[in-house]
Amino acid sequence: MPQPHVRFERDPADVLRQLHELRAQDVPTHGGRVLAYVYDPGVPAVDELAAEASRIALHVNGLDPTAFPSVARMEADLVRRARDLLGGDDEVVGSVTSGGTESCLLAVKTARDAWRAAGGEGRAQLVLPVTAHPAFHKAAHYLDLEVVRVPVDGPTGAVTAAAVDSVLGPRVALVVVSAPSYPYGVLDPVAEVAGLAAAQGIACHVDACIGGWVLPYTDVEQPWDLSLPGVTSLSVDLHKYGYVPKGASLLLHRGRDRARLQSFALASWPGYAVVNPSMLGSKPAAPLAAAWAVAEALGDSGYRALAGRALAATARLVEVARSIPGLRVVGEPAATLFAVTADQTVPVAERVDPHHLADAARARGWVIQPQPALQTSEGLLPRTAHLTVTAVTLDVVDELAGALVAAADDVRGRVPASADPGLMAAAAQLDPATLDAATAQALLGVAGLESGGALPAELAPLMALIEQLPPGVTERLLTEYLARLIEP
Repeated sequence: MPQPHVRFERDPADVLRQLHELRAQDVPTHGGRVLAYVYDPGVPAVDELAAEASRIALHVNGLDPTAFPSVARMEADLVRRARDLLGGDDEVVGSVTSGGTESCLLAVKTARDAWRAAGGEGRAQLVLPVTAHPAFHKAAHYLDLEVVRVPVDGPTGAVTAAAVDSVLGPRVALVVVSAPSYPYGVLDPVAEVAGLAAAQGIACHVDACIGGWVLPYTDVEQPWDLSLPGVTSLSVDLHKYGYVPKGASLLLHRGRDRARLQSFALASWPGYAVVNPSMLGSKPAAPLAAAWAVAEALGDSGYRALAGRALAATARLVEVARSIPGLRVVGEPAATLFAVTADQTVPVAERVDPHHLADAARARGWVIQPQPALQTSEGLLPRTAHLTVTAVTLDVVDELAGALVAAADDVRGRVPASADPGLMAAAAQLDPATLDAATAQALLGVAGLESGGALPAELAPLMALIEQLPPGVTERLLTEYLARLIEP
């Protein structure tokens, strides 16, 4: 077949070499040394299958399943699999999205529109624990809902049903609970909250984006899924513990009429009729194909085995963390993620600051995620360090356990980091709404964050800055920092 008369400006091999060089600067996506962001099954054949499935569907457009019926079949199979796994019946339907953020946003959109259709007046409210994922705040920002944040219980890290009940009312379009929450890995009281919401005719969404493909394989007795009649929608990510490439998530709804509110449709223009069940119009089918292929190949037994490995590794690491003097595990981890904080019951000289712990672990080749303290109406939620455990972690669990013990020994008794007082005083006078790019850049320089440069070797001082600056100023500075990373 004749080749088109196109000459590459650069040698493709050279382009790929450069891409490999760029990737070498990233944290490793495989091997279990990064306990956030990535989900490694530890099975190369799973990655190979996903890559080949993606290649087969590389140029398929998920916009129109009537032109590409493979899209409809793969999506239906994944929805059916998730519905069966998560306690749904024949009235539960759903769709594949690009990720947890889109699933959460569409759940909020559906609930807002259902509330309006039922006669809701004024500005709709979205009730959620302070531990709920920021995707819901993003949805409220985009869709103009008022966020009502509910504090969580400090020792357990979970919201209480009574706290949620105290803010329910006629303007509430949706209540959100987590299964489990990302910051602490603990399960909210889904059954109680869903029951209270249902009694007032309020929808309840379960954010199971991170736990939904693991919790069914645990011995957790607390009900949390679509088997509860008060749960009206549920989100679960395939690109987390479904062990497929980004981005593939599922949003499930109870009831077809409710689910139809998720879609956007327009026929009143001179082009093709548009019906979009998700935020995107044209959308890649490669992630869908990868998710479908991996789920079909692994099946329930394969996922059960992978979940078992991740759960075993988590249990071992939680046990080790609880044995480290000066450290405390937050609450009761429900699945495969947990957080640790300093044990306030021991003398200061014996405490392990979690941010220093994260830095010491990174120096030893392990990436765990520092999380800032948060002041709420009920008190201060402590600074923590977060670990997301995957199936591959079991292969390195003893090495990781030893690194955690050694890192704790390295920093035990070290005073927690604090922000520069001069910078704090200057920042307190700023209005985030009028903080321009040049001033933000200058403040970043004072804070030791060179514009567009790499993060410092130790993140504890940066986390202290995030904790102590006014939230609006923090958000503006972080926006500036990340924006300058990608400026040409």
